[in-house]
Parts: sequence; structure tokens; C-alpha cells
Amino acid sequence: MSHPNNGPNTYRGRYTQPVPTSNLTTEEDDFPEFQPFDEGADTEAAPRSYPSDAGSLSVQNVDMCQQVNKPKHFTTAYDIQNLVVRRGLEFIMRVTFSRPLTQEDDFQLEFLIGSNPSASKGTQVVVTFGSRAGGPWSGHILESTDATLTLGITPTADAVVGKFRTYVAIMVGGGMQRTKRDTSTDLYLLFNAWCPEDAVFLPNEAERREYVLNDSGVIYQGSVGAVSHRNWMYGQFERGILDACIYILDASRMPIYNRSNVIKVVRKGSAMLNSQDDNGVLVGNWSDDFSMGKPPTSWTGSAKILLQYVNTGVPVCYAQCWVFAGVFNTFLRCLGIPARVITNFSSAHDNTGNLKTDLIFKPDGTPDRRHTRDSIWNYHCWNEVFIVRPDLPPNLGGWQVVDSTPQETSDGHFRCGPASVAAIKEGLLCHPFDSGFVFAEVNSDVVFLKRDRYGTLSPYRVDKTHVGQAIYTKAVGSTAPADITHTYKYPEGSAEDNRTMSRAEEYGCERDHSELADTQLSVLISADQCSLGQDVNLLVDFQNQSEFPRVVHAHLAGSVVFYTGVTANHFKDEDFSVTVQPNQIERVILKVTAQEYMPQLGSQLCLHFIVTGQADDQSVSAIKVIDLQTSSLTMTVSGEPRLQQQMFVTVSFTNPFSFPLQNVNVAMEGPGLMSERTRYYSVIDPQTSFTWTEPFTPRLDGPRRLVAVLDCSKLRQVWGVADLIISP
Repeated sequence: MSHPNNGPNTYRGRYTQPVPTSNLTTEEDDFPEFQPFDEGADTEAAPRSYPSDAGSLSVQNVDMCQQVNKPKHFTTAYDIQNLVVRRGLEFIMRVTFSRPLTQEDDFQLEFLIGSNPSASKGTQVVVTFGSRAGGPWSGHILESTDATLTLGITPTADAVVGKFRTYVAIMVGGGMQRTKRDTSTDLYLLFNAWCPEDAVFLPNEAERREYVLNDSGVIYQGSVGAVSHRNWMYGQFERGILDACIYILDASRMPIYNRSNVIKVVRKGSAMLNSQDDNGVLVGNWSDDFSMGKPPTSWTGSAKILLQYVNTGVPVCYAQCWVFAGVFNTFLRCLGIPARVITNFSSAHDNTGNLKTDLIFKPDGTPDRRHTRDSIWNYHCWNEVFIVRPDLPPNLGGWQVVDSTPQETSDGHFRCGPASVAAIKEGLLCHPFDSGFVFAEVNSDVVFLKRDRYGTLSPYRVDKTHVGQAIYTKAVGSTAPADITHTYKYPEGSAEDNRTMSRAEEYGCERDHSELADTQLSVLISADQCSLGQDVNLLVDFQNQSEFPRVVHAHLAGSVVFYTGVTANHFKDEDFSVTVQPNQIERVILKVTAQEYMPQLGSQLCLHFIVTGQADDQSVSAIKVIDLQTSSLTMTVSGEPRLQQQMFVTVSFTNPFSFPLQNVNVAMEGPGLMSERTRYYSVIDPQTSFTWTEPFTPRLDGPRRLVAVLDCSKLRQVWGVADLIISP
């Protein structure tokens, strides 16, 4: 027999059976309803009719007790017909037989997952009771009433995660009589952050509620000094999402029996969330052309992306880092793994594999874009998972970096992690997985190099503090940012930091050791936050710490950049000179008008300025990134905020610009309240408005959030949010 996921004979000579890689399979490989005890007998030819003595005892009903189990297992929110439980914690079942049981009667429960289930692989679990009690999953009779038994079953804390089929088998005559296949008794088994023996155990209850149960979140963007954020609807409990997460593992051909191991699951997920090399979920696109799909800025959350992938089997277009991180977070939380989205501001993406990010300038001091290969992203988003690392030395468990944005290959696939955050902080880069790559993202030195007319590069400034300036995640129980930079690195220049950097070098990370003379001249650029369409005022401060006046010949270069630091359009070059008196600071105010940058923006909202200057033998430079702020959508909610009561939400927006907005898409969703709804407006003229009202009926109670996003080619990142508390 060839298996659906394996071509004919691909396993012959290597495996006696194909490796089971599909969870959502049919029951074709399950045991027959009647199975004789004689192991030598041909089970294929076993009788399908009841043996003569089977009538004396049969199973009338199997109740999975969802009302009791789901609250205890924190799985009530899953919009799914079947029971969802967490491993390492008891759940109950009620089995009603045709008559009360006697001492002689014997039965067992059987839980099967995938094809060719096997006890040795943990994919066939038999739970026995009474005198035969034993086996990996424990079972005992909690209550016996007439012909109904209430049974307690505790899966092991390292059981396979996925969808199990459930059977009750009664010993009769010369064999076992099983219940018929009944999909309503299938159960989903998840990782359990509440169980101390589970590899994902998280000791803090508030953190469990945030990192496993919260189905909406905030992802930080922008740049240091101008941090912005976007709401992301994780929606891990929405209909179809749990099956979608299992489908992703099936599509990866991950063996069922490996799905008990959280390290293997997160590593596989990291590879499968991007489409590179494995036909995974999302296609990355860092251009300005999204004509073959949806712009990354237009998504409101993960649910629509995951459902589209499952329904079509085709990677979804398009994503950038926060979309990869948002959808990966849904995948992780849905399976019960504590996870959070992290933003690293000024993230180094080093194309030469060392701890130096090289920015190259021409002899006249202007940026040399052609020869600069490395880039510094304004921000980069990845995920952290909280897991035990038995494969690492003590104290390196806890939060681990995992990243599904395709950047570098790891063991032949585009994936990253899990890399221990504690190991990164200590410079212990010898441990798996990919810790050296993450270390460089948060610790690179920025080296400013000047190229002379012969092409020779000489460093004139090294900035050791620019990269990894701040690392943020959403705070537990609030929408405020939590600064977790200290978990990745010691204070810059401290003795511990120097020790970490030296240790990183021992493990092969190449650092900058340029011997630079102390400079007495420096420059700093500052600017206030600025809205799209406003003029930008750059405050450029030159400081002279010498005893002589200095005349600085300076240059301002202005570009529109992608958030990855890559130039989209260059729009300004301005030369100016300034005289700085001894031991003084001289401020120059440079005005950049909206007329200069607006025609070059495209759909970007990020301006990048570099000031370079030369005074005698001294070179100076400074970088400033400005994220233009956009207007927002107004959202209002009406109606009684109660479960199953119809309510209404209204979204409104006025075009504040002097130009029309064309082909405008607006999307809105809220986990537990409404699935995604969309509206299209062909044109919104200057100073005109739209209002859109939608009904919805809350499915889940407690604090809930609705978010709406407006997207068109001339205006991105416009959103609104409405928070409400739904009564039971």
C-alpha cells in the first residue's frame, strides 16, 4: 500500500511502512470493529458482524463532557465542535454501556493519531482500567452510575500533539469489540503551559493568559524615538484555525511522532510560515508592487491568511516581517505554546556574516549606495517562545527567539531558532539554533567607511550603540510596550558587555577593532514627530570640543526608504557650511518641505536623512530616520455588549489630503466578535468622508477588540480600534 503523502515505493528498503505525516487522515488504518485475540490471525479477514456473545455488553453512548473539560483546560474559546484538551492534565469521559458492568467485564479506551498508529511511537494509546490499569496515559473510574461510567484520563505531559480518534473496546469471547468510528468523539490534544512536566510550562498565570490565551495583540513598528504600533488579531480560537495549524504540519510532511517535541514543532513552524523552499504559508515581498496579492499593510490579522492557505494549498501573497511574526504567533498560541511578538529597533541585516555593518561613503562625503551591501532595518519583528531546553546547559531555557521571516537558511531551510535569549546575552553562540545570526541582529557595530578615489576604504567612525537600540514587546495585560532590551544584552560598554562580546568572538563572530583617533567634532540630528503632508524641520547640532574654531563643509542627503533601510527614492541633496566656535555647539535648522518628499513617497512612510561633514582632517556623520504619522479611522460601537446579542460597529474616515485616494480597501475584524469583513471605495475625494456600519454578534465574553485598516497605493498604515467588554 502506498501512502497518500508518499509516492509509490519511495520508502521501500528504507522503512517497513511509510512514515506517517498526516494527522487529518481518514481512519482507513484503524483497527477493525471486531479484532480476534489471536495475533497470528489475518485481521483483514476478521468478521465484521457481532460474535454471538457480544450482545450481552455493548457501548450505547460516549460523551466527551465538553462542558466540564473545556473550562478546566482553558479551551472554551476554541470555535470547534470537538473536545480540545491540554496534555498532562486529566479530562473526563462518560461511557454508557447496554447494562451495568460486572467483575468479569473488561474494556479499554483507544486513542489513535495519524496513519499506521503504533504504541511504540506514541501514536496508538491504550488506556486500561481496574485490575489491568497501566500504560503511559493513566485512567481510572471516577464514578459508576447504573450502566454509565465516568472515566478520568490523563495524557502524558510529552504526548503527541494533534487530533486523536477515540474508540471504546470491550473484551468479548475470542476478541475485542470496538465502537464504530464517530468523528464527534475525536479530540484535539495541545501543549500545556499550566503543567509543570510539560516542556512549555510557564509558571506565571498572568503570563499564561497573555501568551497563550490572548487572541489580539499589538506589534511595535517605526523607529527609536518615534515608536508606532499596529494592532494584530491573532484569532487562534476562530473556526478552522486549529485544523489549519495541524494542516501546516501535515503539509511539511513532519512525522506525527515528532509532534510531541516542542523544539521540532517550532522549528518546523518557522520554516513553514514562509513559502521559500517548502511551499509554506506566506510569500515575502519587500517591493512597492503588490499587484499579484494583498499589500502586507492591508491585513488585520492571521485568520484570513491561514484559512486562505488551507483552502487553496497555495502560499498567500504578501507578507513582511510583522505579518510573518503575527501569523507565526497565532500558530504557536493555537497549539498551546507560549509565544509573543518582539520588535528589534535598528536591526542589523549583515550580508557578510560578521558583527560589522558597513556603511560606505564617497570621497565627497555623500552615501555610496552602490557599494553598501549591509542594511539596518528600522525595525524587525520576530517571535519568542517559552520552552524548556533539555538539549542546552542549565539556565538557557525560557524565552527563545524563533523567526519565520526568510533571511538566511538554517540546516538547508529558511528558518531561524529556537535560539536561547539567555545564551545571546552571555555570548554563548556555540548552542543551537542560529544564535550567532540573532546575536548580530542586536549587537553589530556600525562602521562608517570613506572610499578614496582609488577605491580604498578607511573607517572614520564606529557606532557601537546604534544597532539593537531597543527591543520591545507588548506588556502583559496592557497595550503599553515592555522594554526587554536587558534580556538580550548588558548595558553598552559595561564589564559584562565586554565579556559577552569577547566570548562571541571566541565562537567566531568577527568584530570591528579599528584604531580611530579621538574626534573632537561630532554631529547629531533631531526632529519632532511629523505627520504625512507636513514639512520636516531637522535640527542639526555640530559640537566642537577643540580649542580652535572649525569650518565644517557638510552635506544633507534625504531619501524615502523601505523599513528595511533600503532606498526607495532619493529626493534631496543639499550642501551647507557651518562655523563652530571652540567648545561650542552650533545648531543648523534644515527645512524639508512636503513638496519635496511627497511625490517620491509611493506607499512608504519613512524618510531617511544622513548628514556628513568634513573639517580639515575630521569626518563626521549622523543618521536620522523619520516615520511619518498618518491619520486614523474612527470606530464607534453601539448596542448592548452581551453574548449572543446583536451589536453594530461604525467605521468613518475623512480624506485630509489635497489629492484623491483611489482603489481604497477597508477591512475590519475582531476575534470572538466578527470574522473579517471588507469594503471597497473606488475614490475618496479630498475632504470627503465615508461611513460604514456592520452588525455583529459576540461569541466570546470578556475584554474584546475590533480593528479596522484602510489601505490604498497612496496611503497605508491607517487604522482604528474599538475596545469593548462583553458580558456573559
